[in-house]
Amino acid sequence: MIRQIKTGISDAEKHDADVKVRQTVEAILEDVAKRGDVAVRELSAKFDKWEPKEFRLTKAEIQALIDSLPAQTIADIRFAQAQIRRFAEAQLSTLREIEIETIPGVRLGQKNIPVSSVGCYVPGGRYPMVASAHMSVLTARVAGVKRVIACTPPLNGKPPAATVAAMALAGADDIYVMGGVQAVAAMALGTGSIAPVDMLVGPGNAYVAEAKRQLFGRVGIDLLAGPTETLIIADDTADAEMCATDLLGQAEHGPTSPAILLTTSPKLANGIEAEVQRQLRTLPTADVASVAWRDYGQVILCDSDEELVSEADRIASEHVQVLTRNPQYFLDRMANYGALFLGKETNVAYGDKVIGTNHTLPTKRAARYTGGLWVGKFIKTVTYQRCNEEASVVIGEYCSRLCAIENFSGHQAQADLRVRRYSGKNAAE
Repeated sequence: MIRQIKTGISDAEKHDADVKVRQTVEAILEDVAKRGDVAVRELSAKFDKWEPKEFRLTKAEIQALIDSLPAQTIADIRFAQAQIRRFAEAQLSTLREIEIETIPGVRLGQKNIPVSSVGCYVPGGRYPMVASAHMSVLTARVAGVKRVIACTPPLNGKPPAATVAAMALAGADDIYVMGGVQAVAAMALGTGSIAPVDMLVGPGNAYVAEAKRQLFGRVGIDLLAGPTETLIIADDTADAEMCATDLLGQAEHGPTSPAILLTTSPKLANGIEAEVQRQLRTLPTADVASVAWRDYGQVILCDSDEELVSEADRIASEHVQVLTRNPQYFLDRMANYGALFLGKETNVAYGDKVIGTNHTLPTKRAARYTGGLWVGKFIKTVTYQRCNEEASVVIGEYCSRLCAIENFSGHQAQADLRVRRYSGKNAAE
């Protein structure tokens, strides 16, 4: 039996907030589409209090920002990027181009072609997410994308040095200090000074996520990433301190970040609230994390590991930490998650920052049908075909009859032309 020990706010309350975000984003996108750079500059001044002479950083400005950082910071960025590059290159090696002969004279194949241009959004604000530069810019580069541009908002009225350094070291062609919906719109729609891209990637707040949703179709996107989610699966081998630490470590992302404990331990389920409150008293980001836990935190008690799996797959969380005696059990059986973190020795923060797997992952139950950002997201797998004359006749006769069934006379004519030309007889004969 599955019992809800703690619940969050209702779906109706979430819906009201979504409507406001959608309307705001619609207006901003329309403004940027009409007025281009002028709109972007006004929006930047309004939302970020940022009005530079140029949004695009020069090479000299980028180098100066890199030089301003401690050597250890640069070394740490390089280490993280090395891990992400290594895993991305291994993923790339699994993508094969093929060509096969299906019947004599018919050859079908597939090619993997990188997207031509990508715009990467790297969030800023209270949390300048340096790691998002690795996850988007670097992964696009490994995939072979020819043009990669990146945007990030200012930090305290200045370009965020560590984020810019990460973008540059990852291989961004152009870096813009520009935030929010106006940055996403500028990259997708183009302005007088920015050529439009073919694809947008990267996480962001609710407004950035909504902008990507509305722009999808005009450009490609990686996925619709909402507020960060974390799910901890725990049994009686897990302790409250670690569970609470890992829940709050993701709840600090924002006041709407779901953090869920799914457990078979009644002791843990009934004791987690006290431990959460104890840690909140000293957590520097408690002002955010406490709201997320209050409104979006859940505790769910199950009777068996089988129930843990079924409930975890129903929730389909972005991040799933498995703090149990046998984490392999869940790797073997779970189907719906963005990323799994198996065992007490790892955690979501490792994945977010440095270990090598990508941290841009599906939220809002999208893990039921998609994975996260990876090299393959930047690559179009396209097909081609070729026939010799004899094979064209064989295929053409089948095609003609099948087109007739569907009343596609124009399609049938294409097939009949090949049959006549290469066999000297009518397809219908």
